[in-house]
Amino acid sequence: MATVVELISYPVKGCAGVPTAEAELTPAGLAHDRSFMVVAADGVFRSQRKDPRLATVRPEVSADGSQLTLSAPGVEPLRFAVDLGGEAGAPRSDIEMFGMPYRAVDQGEAAAGWLSEVLGAPSRLVRVPPEHDRVTDGLTPGTSGFADSSAVHVLSRASLDDLNARITAAGRAPVPMERFRPNIVVDGWDEPQTEDGARRITVGGGELGFAKLAIRCAVTLVDQPTGTKQGPEPLRTLASYRRVPEGGVAFGSKFSVLATGKVAVGDAFNVTAWGTD
Repeated sequence: MATVVELISYPVKGCAGVPTAEAELTPAGLAHDRSFMVVAADGVFRSQRKDPRLATVRPEVSADGSQLTLSAPGVEPLRFAVDLGGEAGAPRSDIEMFGMPYRAVDQGEAAAGWLSEVLGAPSRLVRVPPEHDRVTDGLTPGTSGFADSSAVHVLSRASLDDLNARITAAGRAPVPMERFRPNIVVDGWDEPQTEDGARRITVGGGELGFAKLAIRCAVTLVDQPTGTKQGPEPLRTLASYRRVPEGGVAFGSKFSVLATGKVAVGDAFNVTAWGTD
């Protein structure tokens, strides 16, 4: 029987994760996950791919989403009221993520100044607006905030254990789970990559549908506590056995939310349908 052993949300895309014992599973994933994003002066999103120092920014969002605190080493924390953008006619900012245009609610000068100082480049913080209607692709379409693709990223300890066994066999240091920034970490499966074959899952009060494999990028090379690039692992070893026809290397799987509800560490992770398509 597989169980949930970790739940992590990432309120600000690219910034540090927030572990939690329980969370609401919304249509866009764990509550507040990737609901905020840092953008450059031209509106293009910032990512650890080019701005690894994002990893050192630790967000804390209130349960109702009305307050956000940003912390980072060497600077005073910033706490401010979130502009939810719910007022009629409230202004929107034009932003861009992976070449796609979106609209967002700018979070003001204080947040912009704080992030610009931490990242050493002009930056602004934006939030998904109430009318956000993004549709994500994959085998099971869904929605998400500013996640790269689907709402929920699932990774098993068995998959990480297998990867690290390969890395250490080559004489290199293992990598921690946080390098892959999952939302739900599962334990209890004997075989690695079992998550790749799960097509329908019930967990807590919610249900997930498989969307696609998680294609890995240079973010996995970033040491999350320090925001510095390490490399070449885990991509070097993943390339030796996890290349996929879609292009790149896969590790973990992405899921859309089919039914909302509360999920908690310790919940059974029940696969109700399996497949290979």
